[in-house]
Amino acid sequence: MNKVIATAAEAVADIHDGASFAVGGFGLVGVPQILIDAVLAHGATDLEVVSNNCGTTGVGLGVLLEARRIRRTTSSYVGSNAEFARQFLAGELEVELTPQGTLAERMRAGGAGIPAFFTPAGVGTQVADGGLPLRYDGDGGIALASPAKETRLFDGVPYVLEHAIVTDFALVHAWKGDRHGNLVYRRSARNFNPPAATAGRITIAQVEHLVEPGELDPDEIHTPGIHVQRVVHVGKVEVGIENRTVRA
Repeated sequence: MNKVIATAAEAVADIHDGASFAVGGFGLVGVPQILIDAVLAHGATDLEVVSNNCGTTGVGLGVLLEARRIRRTTSSYVGSNAEFARQFLAGELEVELTPQGTLAERMRAGGAGIPAFFTPAGVGTQVADGGLPLRYDGDGGIALASPAKETRLFDGVPYVLEHAIVTDFALVHAWKGDRHGNLVYRRSARNFNPPAATAGRITIAQVEHLVEPGELDPDEIHTPGIHVQRVVHVGKVEVGIENRTVRA
């Protein structure tokens, strides 16, 4: 039951080329940066990533993107990452854009054993009708477009079928965790970490505070240890500010 791994490097050592993994975080908050850096150092490439966004320059998944380790990403927000835009438009990166709530539910459904679900998000758009560019050809043309999805009426309202997401691994950041893998997230760092934690077949959590089993109030646990296979104690983590705005 002791799921603690001594170092981040050991925790990600079996992430292989071509692996898929879900990653928690939103912007720069709740990002498992130490685990991501360990994946970078490990050298795995041709990765398929599922995350709300793909980091920024030098931060989060941005470090893997800059090192050309990511082949495909499923995200809801691409932000202001110039390298992301360059790779996508150059045909070097495959991108599946998904409505944000749909992305969260696809990961949650994967962890709950639900293979697919119907949602109204995206009905009447290319999300449902198909035609969204997944990969460009580098010359402004579309090399690969998204297919049309099944739609169905429920009580006269159209819904689109979305498939659940299950990945080989998941990387998450938690404020507190115990040796059994029970996790507590702090404030807005909770964001995409809970659904990402359930989506991975092997979930690796970096935690700021490692406590003993029984110290966490069961009513305050956000991710039960049954979803977590490895825990790495990383100490206090500083959170950056993606877009700082101050008074003149």
